[in-house]
Amino acid sequence: MENRTYAADAEPGATVTVAGWVHEIRDLGGIAFLIVRDTTGRIQVKLEKDEMDDELVETGLDASRESVVRVDGAVEEEPRAPTGVEVVPTDIEVIAAAETQLPLDPSGKVGAELPTRLDNRTLDLRRDEAKAVFEIRAEVLRAVREAFRSFAATEINTPKIVATGTEGGTELFPITYFGEEAFMNQSPQLFKQLMVGSGLERVFEIGPIFRAEEHNTPRHLNEATSIDFESAFFDHTEAMDVCEAVVKAAYEAVDENCRAELEALGIADEFEVPSGEFPRLTYEEAIERINATGALDEQLVWGDDLPTEGEHALGEDVGEHYFITDWPSEIKPFYIKDHDGDETLSTGFDMMHPRMELVSGGQREHRHDRLIEGFEQQGLDPDAFEYYTKMFKYGMPPHAGWGLGGERLIMTMLDLDNIREAVLFPRDRQRLSP
Repeated sequence: MENRTYAADAEPGATVTVAGWVHEIRDLGGIAFLIVRDTTGRIQVKLEKDEMDDELVETGLDASRESVVRVDGAVEEEPRAPTGVEVVPTDIEVIAAAETQLPLDPSGKVGAELPTRLDNRTLDLRRDEAKAVFEIRAEVLRAVREAFRSFAATEINTPKIVATGTEGGTELFPITYFGEEAFMNQSPQLFKQLMVGSGLERVFEIGPIFRAEEHNTPRHLNEATSIDFESAFFDHTEAMDVCEAVVKAAYEAVDENCRAELEALGIADEFEVPSGEFPRLTYEEAIERINATGALDEQLVWGDDLPTEGEHALGEDVGEHYFITDWPSEIKPFYIKDHDGDETLSTGFDMMHPRMELVSGGQREHRHDRLIEGFEQQGLDPDAFEYYTKMFKYGMPPHAGWGLGGERLIMTMLDLDNIREAVLFPRDRQRLSP
């Protein structure tokens, strides 16, 4: 719209055109106020019934909430207005009228359940709180990209339609690809490993992953955003260093650039940027500490995966982001390298928030013969992954990396109750539309 002025930029003495949504109408008798909302905030439009054209006043008063309007007029100082100014209109146009019965209240005065909000996401994001989550999400992704670039990593985009699953198993979405069976990719893992063997050496990707998990919990999705990193000539400890730095960079950017959004969410005062180094516990230390809490009915033993209740107990005990390192080889994927001199111990690691796991990573097996052995030990057919394994015959450097759940990062950062609040249009077992 030509010569449009945003609400936040309206200055006393200016003649402006503002455009946005009707947030509220306050009729006080001889005077009424039309509150118009745009992406920068709200501005008050004053309607003096006895001094203005009847048709102009009627247009303003008859506009239903959430209708799109254009207002031309002069900006005057008004300390009692929400932003200290108001517009005295010379013209009001209803560009797109909204139905009077809305499926939810964008003003937030009347709450709505999460399913209703997700069914009407466009309206939901007119609320300051919902909008704030996605402004913060955008800032996190910007900061993460900048952090990766500071480590000289190249951004890549890998296929999401693949011939074989990254990790095999039943968590695959099969599709028909020109008469052949294919799958939605679970992870860019194999492709990013191939890239560290190329001339790029150090890469990152931010993109969708697909898991056909049966879980229907507040922290699981079937389509998620994965933030991935991989570097040649890195070991698992160096990969953890980058992981910690990237997460801290995301928090720092939000703290510096999203104060208004944190205020909208009501968490500005308690928002904290992680400080100091993240503790690094071995898997053995982790199960010992979980057992010591008494949170589980049965004690964990070597080789057990960590149950959700155990993760929660350990998270409360540690009280900050932390790593779990040196996992048993048998419970980590085939591509994770074992420690030299101890094949029962892997270089795999997880990075945890006190509420949940955020990252899985490790040093990768770069030796072709050992990689093939790993496939066979986990019951996978190496021939099905020949596009991947053959490149390890041509000089694959030692390398390490990790994958970070983007929505989980946002969920834990903002203390959201449900991971779906951090996704515009979630995909889970029950939701395929919108």
